[in-house]
Amino acid sequence: MKNHRRKFIKNTLAATAAISIVGMMPACAGEKTKATHETDEKIMKKLVLKEIDHTGPLDMDMAEKLLENHAETQVVETINWAAYPYKPEVKFKMAYHQDQILLKYYVSEENILAKETRVNGRVHKDSCVEFFISTAGNDTYYNFEFSCIGIPHVGYGEARTNRVLIDPKILKLIRVKSSLGEEPFEEKTGGHQWEIMIVIPKECLLYDPNIVLKGLKAKANFYKCGDDTSQPHFVSWNPVGTQKPDYHQPAYFGEILFE
Repeated sequence: MKNHRRKFIKNTLAATAAISIVGMMPACAGEKTKATHETDEKIMKKLVLKEIDHTGPLDMDMAEKLLENHAETQVVETINWAAYPYKPEVKFKMAYHQDQILLKYYVSEENILAKETRVNGRVHKDSCVEFFISTAGNDTYYNFEFSCIGIPHVGYGEARTNRVLIDPKILKLIRVKSSLGEEPFEEKTGGHQWEIMIVIPKECLLYDPNIVLKGLKAKANFYKCGDDTSQPHFVSWNPVGTQKPDYHQPAYFGEILFE
């Protein structure tokens, strides 16, 4: 009888301990998951931009050659929203020369689209690459968006709903060369590779008239999208922790330093 009682008590204590441990595990796991998620949301990549040393005028061909030779390749590969799993292959190189930002994207995607022809139009609906920069490192930022045929859309402000579009006359100072040319087209399927070279002079940073690129510490993010393509996608360089696709989130920009 005593042996039965000892066995009963032993089994009861073991079961209670097991229940206690099991009961604790989900809470701990939940806290860990939450903490990890919060950490993921606040990842801040860092990028040092090299200064291109060149004497004399810098035409597009020379700018592209120097960028190719001196800048390191970066990757735009973060899928932030499970509802949009398609991920094209996107890389970029970036540097600066005196008062000009040099930026080149390399894209490989299944479908390409270039219907928008208006400067400051809805280029994000087409096959599009984007570069957002906060020169002051705060909530104000410029959004530079380019369709795959080089049509620009550039704005400035604190939020998506509070943007001031940059005058198209000023945007003419931006030099763009796309491997897809300049003519609009309907969607083409079957897999495509394209490149776009962009030179942005400081005059396009209209709200920073006295800006000096050398030594500038800023916040930025780089994106690829194609809202109206057969495979809508929203891919970023630095992770974005919003519930729905939204690139206008300076809180999720990474850091860039102009060497």
